[in-house]
Amino acid sequence: MPRHARIASIAHYLPERRITNEQLNEHFTRLGNPEIVGKFAASTGIEQRWYAPDDWATSDLALPAAQEALRRAGRKPEDVDLIILGTDSPDYTTPCTSVVLQDKLGARQAGTFDVVCACASFPTAVATAAGYLATNPHFRTILVIGVYMMRKLAHPDDPTIFFYGDGAGAAVIEPSDQPGFIGASFLADGSYSDCWGIFSGGTAEPATEESVRAGRTNVRLVKRYPPEINDAGWPKLFNQLAGNHGFTVDDVDQVIFTQVRKATIELVSDMIGLPQEKAHVIMDKWGYTGSACIPMALSDAMDQGKVKRGDLVVMIGSGVGYNQAAAAVRM
Repeated sequence: MPRHARIASIAHYLPERRITNEQLNEHFTRLGNPEIVGKFAASTGIEQRWYAPDDWATSDLALPAAQEALRRAGRKPEDVDLIILGTDSPDYTTPCTSVVLQDKLGARQAGTFDVVCACASFPTAVATAAGYLATNPHFRTILVIGVYMMRKLAHPDDPTIFFYGDGAGAAVIEPSDQPGFIGASFLADGSYSDCWGIFSGGTAEPATEESVRAGRTNVRLVKRYPPEINDAGWPKLFNQLAGNHGFTVDDVDQVIFTQVRKATIELVSDMIGLPQEKAHVIMDKWGYTGSACIPMALSDAMDQGKVKRGDLVVMIGSGVGYNQAAAAVRM
């Protein structure tokens, strides 16, 4: 009998410090850039974001989401066989953040690895977990986490600080005799890899005093990252996934998109024939939470009753690089 994967539970963690657009506007007005917040707010729909304590690392932010997901699934840290953590704001270049989290969580029996494809990380990690469960009968419980703390890697005077909110989402993935995970689709284009990123601190340019002073160890938008990439890529991913796995947009109960620009979500929903109420959004109240935004939005949709057990959900993530990934699951 085939061994399928299902999402046994999902949870999110939102830190306590609220940062409003008005607060950011005061900061940028003092810098002589008073129009930037209003411009970004109008194009994205973001009204506020939330920050973790400044002495926290990304693994600290992931921990409460992981603990809550395990609690909801009725599992303990020692039940976890594997931790897959998606982030592009890691604690360190190396070691991986998942192994740091493993120790903080107390999941002593678990193996770990990181997935580092920005906002495409969570659907990629869910698909990976499903593959491990299908091919490794000794695996029972896999913890998948998306977590984001990019604002700590940005210069506070960089206008792109507007986007970044801290947050984490986690899911417990377990085997099932009925299909939960249905399938995945992927796209990428490395020709855009020089648009937005942290370009000093790796092997291409090890960090130096000069690169630090020049701001190349901070995350930076270097050149325009065309929004049309998502306008075209998201419908292509959805249609690939639906066509390959025999469902239509009418069968879908929710599509969870990368939460960076409300207008893009509305446009793509119209393009694929999805009613707007089936595209849950959180960026207005939580900001852009990058690698964490898809599990956070899915968790919030479940908490609000917009997603129920048995519902068909499609997750579509798009991250700098660029990487794009989509996954379909029956909850």
